[in-house]
Amino acid sequence: MKLQFLGAAREVTGSRHLITTEAGKKILLDCGVYQGKGLETDAMNRDLGVDPTEVDHIILSHAHIDHSGLIPFMYRHGFRGSVVCTNATRDLCSIMLPDSGHIQENDNYYFNKKRARQGLKPVEPLYTLDDARKCMELFIGVPYNRKFNIDNNIRVKFTNTGHMLGSGVISLEIRDKGDFVRIAYTGDIGRPENRILRPPDAFPQCDYLITEATYGDRLHPARQDAEAELLRVVTETCGEKKGKLIIPSFAIGRTQELVYTLNNYFNEGKLPRVKIYVDSPLAVNATDIFRLHTDTLNRDVQEVMENDPDPFGFSSLHYIKSADDSKKLNTLKEPCVIISASGMMEAGRIKHHLANNLSNAKNTVLAVGYCSPSTLGARILRGDPEVSIFGVIHKVRAKVERIEAFSGHGDYKEMISYLGCQSKEKIKKTFLVHGDADATTAYRAHLHDAGFDKVEIPVLKQVYNL
Repeated sequence: MKLQFLGAAREVTGSRHLITTEAGKKILLDCGVYQGKGLETDAMNRDLGVDPTEVDHIILSHAHIDHSGLIPFMYRHGFRGSVVCTNATRDLCSIMLPDSGHIQENDNYYFNKKRARQGLKPVEPLYTLDDARKCMELFIGVPYNRKFNIDNNIRVKFTNTGHMLGSGVISLEIRDKGDFVRIAYTGDIGRPENRILRPPDAFPQCDYLITEATYGDRLHPARQDAEAELLRVVTETCGEKKGKLIIPSFAIGRTQELVYTLNNYFNEGKLPRVKIYVDSPLAVNATDIFRLHTDTLNRDVQEVMENDPDPFGFSSLHYIKSADDSKKLNTLKEPCVIISASGMMEAGRIKHHLANNLSNAKNTVLAVGYCSPSTLGARILRGDPEVSIFGVIHKVRAKVERIEAFSGHGDYKEMISYLGCQSKEKIKKTFLVHGDADATTAYRAHLHDAGFDKVEIPVLKQVYNL
């Protein structure tokens, strides 16, 4: 049996890991897009490293686009196998992938207009809205903690990781030379004190472990401190400076956490009298899916819902869907909070809000999650005095703040604690993915200190015999 790393190798996005079984079956663990490198990103996404027609199964850890976003591309190029995931992941992909397809078509349209002016031939989008809708026919939803037999030689089980709605460790049992080999792929590991979701659950013992290293070199502040910081930033920006607070946020998971936190402050009478806008059609639809899967929410949310039936809605909160209503936010003169995707500030409506508000010193941009080094978000966070948005240079006069505790990823101590459910001596090899070079190297050292031996940091397209 072979394991090949086709993405997220010493990178944070583009998760794709290929298992080829003794019987010749090809199983892809996640199928995500690379993000944040402009034209280079497009080339990287088109280089799959495997023929889509030869892939038998995609097993999906969760719905985030850097883990799921190339499934429509695979479909467009002949993949007709199964996509196995949790029920909530399937529901989220049904809105996220078509949204991604729409963005691909839109971006491609404007890109080709620019190419036409340069006398260049048009190029095809990575995939279309139609591709994204059609690929959903291949999805099979499986409940948590239930072993699913893909065939007589392959079994899969999902265990909650608390990273986002539906996220799960993929535990595989694959028959090889007469015996079953146990492979665990964690996907992204959540925090033990998520504001909304149940904490991560222990997963079955494995022989080979593939795990993330996003925050392998960092520690997060306490949740309570982060919530207090959020209230401080809202109060200072909107209450004292009378400015606008712009919060770039991933539409699924992060946005709902922010809304839930603000909802609690509203119920306690601590939130300033200011309108809050969630400007993301995807976030609006995703919030409806959260309401459908209340069984995955933690005890704190369940208790809040005893007195507040909708923890994702309050009178000063407004969900924006239409483009016209989004544009109206740019003409608002009064203080407000705008939460909009994407979290790395690379795409979506957030770019328009940044273009309209970055140059005003009364305003604040608050980052609440990870930004890859080459993204617009990273440039703003590192203090660039000016940035280019839609080809126009904008001065950065707004205050820039960051609260990393809202991240959906555990820090290195939280991840190591989670991996404590494994008997270290039984793990033949641990592979670190989904982390940049510095974070991955630091995390390997922390794992060694914690008693994990034989920790590998694969390079792109590297193959291992298991």
